Amino acid sequence: MLIETAIAQFIETLLQSGKASPATISAYGRDLLAWSRFSQQRGQTEIAQIDRSSLRAYLVAERSRGVAIRSLRRHFAALRALYRHLQHDAPELRNPVQGLAMPRAEQRLPDWLTVDQAHMLMQPAATPETAAPQNFTSVRDQLILELLYSSALRVSELAGLNLGDLDRHGGTVRVLGKGRKERIVPVGQPAWVAFRAYLALRPTSEETALFVNPRGRRLSVRSIQMRVKKLGETRLRQPLHPHTLRHSAASHLLQSSGDLRAVQEYLGHAGIGTTAIYTHMDYQQLARVYDQAHPRARRGDQDTKHFEGKA
Repeated sequence: MLIETAIAQFIETLLQSGKASPATISAYGRDLLAWSRFSQQRGQTEIAQIDRSSLRAYLVAERSRGVAIRSLRRHFAALRALYRHLQHDAPELRNPVQGLAMPRAEQRLPDWLTVDQAHMLMQPAATPETAAPQNFTSVRDQLILELLYSSALRVSELAGLNLGDLDRHGGTVRVLGKGRKERIVPVGQPAWVAFRAYLALRPTSEETALFVNPRGRRLSVRSIQMRVKKLGETRLRQPLHPHTLRHSAASHLLQSSGDLRAVQEYLGHAGIGTTAIYTHMDYQQLARVYDQAHPRARRGDQDTKHFEGKA
């Protein structure tokens, strides 16, 4: 079988199964096509021609041109998934991934903000523009910051939110995370205030997305990253990545509560390492920990009255 044919059939199977997220399928497709081009340059066009040394040469070549270890591990995962798929239909097929060592992950601690920095970020910078009435973009961007930090969302999760995912009565947001796993996460009081202000200015559109541009179309992940970067430069005088807010929220909640199990549920993490076992807990317990410990859970009676007065 041609390598390109094998890849096309594998990607189609992933699409049909619905078990992998669109982002994962897209990444696997890019990585496998890069491997296919590398193999063709070596005169290898058939799956049967690939052996362990071929795969090792590919990974070494990718690393030598500056590909990060994290990306190499994704390449490795794509190859492993491809060969599992191929062996499902052809058990006798040689699997060169077996016995090949996965590239070791780089040990890098995530960046996070201090609690004071987080509070500073949530306050609009003192500029002449802030004295003017709030416009759609500024109100929308404030809600983006509040949800990223309040609910520790991944940027892809934030971009995928629809209006119906927020439950104002329950004070929660429904999130579709990695592996298309759904979780329910608390939303802090200031985020609800920002949400109501945003709805008042959101363009009328049939689009169901929560976050839209002025033309009423869903914001992309890249657009959100650019907005957060700019807000960090304006309010903290440093570039800011959405994932920094997720790490910050987790760090602050853990420091305040000491409840690691609640934080795992809050983030939707499988736990330490690469296990796929989620830690389940009673939502009421998570809500209590969140209300008592998260910096953006409750900011006093003034915020609550402001929110309830607009209900």
